[in-house]
Amino acid sequence: MQSEHPQLFSFEFYPPKTEEGAANLQVVHSKLAALNPDFFSVTFGAGGSTRDKTFDTVVDIQTKGIAAAPHLSCVASTKENIRAILQNYRQHGIAKIVALRGDLPSGMMSAGEFRYANELVEFIRLETGDYFDIHVAAYPEVHPQAKDAQEDFKNFKRKVAAGANAAITQYFYNAEAYFYFVDLCEKNGITIPIVPGIMPITQYSQLFRFSEMCGADIPRWMRKRLESFGDDREAIQEFGLELVSNLCQRLLDGGAPGLHFYTMNQSAPTLAILERLQTKA
Repeated sequence: MQSEHPQLFSFEFYPPKTEEGAANLQVVHSKLAALNPDFFSVTFGAGGSTRDKTFDTVVDIQTKGIAAAPHLSCVASTKENIRAILQNYRQHGIAKIVALRGDLPSGMMSAGEFRYANELVEFIRLETGDYFDIHVAAYPEVHPQAKDAQEDFKNFKRKVAAGANAAITQYFYNAEAYFYFVDLCEKNGITIPIVPGIMPITQYSQLFRFSEMCGADIPRWMRKRLESFGDDREAIQEFGLELVSNLCQRLLDGGAPGLHFYTMNQSAPTLAILERLQTKA
């Protein structure tokens, strides 16, 4: 199951909004860069709201010697501004893109010239050929806005057919959802690497809020256990560390081609998980 792909690690950041946040990200980047990851990705706000901050963060990371992969969302975008962004990235040696549909900013009515991520992937290929290594999103537990699981998988197949090189999944805590999705891909002739997205657990309220927004399932037993810790943050973190480390180990043992960590611009939770994995190896 995907075992022919080398196991690689990557880390996601969001563009810092303040000088203090920028200084913190420099420290976090330095600690994670020491692990020699495959790349760092940088998110892109709804409707391109962080466009300039994303660009500055990506270029800064790229100049430090490890590949940077900017997120690029097409909702509320035009072909002209996407073309300009792609040209800018090429001029700075950026060769990886995470191509997404993205969210429509609150109050904005028009989706722009692109409706879906497969249209963005197709446009990137038409404009730049094979220059960019394109990653797309995958949803083992089904996209929250999809009509049903079948329609969601058809959407994923369209992104692959348009020219995606790899996929990064939404985070999940049920390994079976990932393995089922990979099996479904293989049965449908999809052979690109499908990298599990990993969300470390540091506090329950934040995890619950994110999961509500993105449709990630928190299994009942896990939710009840987290609720039982109340405000004991240390207990929550220790439980989260054990749970996510075990999940990562199972995914890697099952043939996952690597792991992509949603770091939330923190290094300690991710480093602790990777240290556990190294200990078990």
